[in-house]
Amino acid sequence: MNNFIQKTTFLRYIGKRWFREPQPPRKLLIKNTQKVMNRLDIPQGRTRNETQQREKIIKNFYASWNATNPEKRVYNANLQAFIYIKFLSIQETAEKSARSYKSTIAVTYLTEILELATVVKHTKPKPGNKKQSRFSDVIIMHYDKEDFGEIKLTVGVLRGSGTNVQYCVTAIEKTIVQPATNTQ
Repeated sequence: MNNFIQKTTFLRYIGKRWFREPQPPRKLLIKNTQKVMNRLDIPQGRTRNETQQREKIIKNFYASWNATNPEKRVYNANLQAFIYIKFLSIQETAEKSARSYKSTIAVTYLTEILELATVVKHTKPKPGNKKQSRFSDVIIMHYDKEDFGEIKLTVGVLRGSGTNVQYCVTAIEKTIVQPATNTQ
C-alpha cells in the first residue's frame, strides 16, 4: 500500500475573486438530539455576505430537520402541547438568527429546544408587525443549554385554531455592563 497523502486545494469565493486554500475549512461538530452533524465552517463575521451564508445554513438545517420529522411538530412538556414548525418559522428564524453566529448554532439544537423550553411570559403580538398579526398570543420561552448558554424560543398561538407555532429561535447573548467610573 502506498502511504500517499493527497494534498488538495479548496477554492473560496471572497468578494469578486476565487482564492485557493491549501487545507480544508475547519469542521464544526454540532450535537443535535437526533444525530451528530458535521458542518462546514460557519462564518463568524457581521458582513452582509457572511449573514447570507448563515441564513443559507439555517434554511438547509430546517430542510434536513423537516425530512427527519415529517409531522413537523414536537411535544413541549412545559406547555403540554405540540409546537408546530411552519414556513413562517423557517423564514423568521433564518432572518433573525443569521445576524449572529451564536444564534445560528442555537438553531441546530431545535428539537431539544422545542421539547425542553420553559414558559417565561405570555404577551400580545406587537402592533404593526404583519408577521405576528395572525397570532392571538405570543409565548416567550427560554431553554438553558449546558455548555452553550440561554436560548430564546418565541411561539405564536394562531387565532381560531389555537395551534402553537414556533416563531423564532435566537441565542441570548449577555453583555457585561462596565460600572461607570468617576472621572473628576
